[in-house]
Amino acid sequence: MILKYPFVTEKATMMLEGENKLQFIVTRDATKHDVKRELESLFDQEVAEVRTMMTMKGEKKAIVKFADAKAAEEILSRLGIM
Repeated sequence: MILKYPFVTEKATMMLEGENKLQFIVTRDATKHDVKRELESLFDQEVAEVRTMMTMKGEKKAIVKFADAKAAEEILSRLGIM
């Protein structure tokens, strides 16, 4: 499992509403292609873009943009967050 958990903060919520992006904490050795493949297989939504970065805590964070305008909100509601 590459995805550890969704990263939900005030800034992440603004990105969800304005840019249709979600943030996930992923394993350190995960590549952008791994994250894209896993998200598409888990949620059946097309991923348009994946950006990764290391946090100050040493965790790897992936910012994911979806092709469908309502995909990010749907995924969070499936996870029980929204």
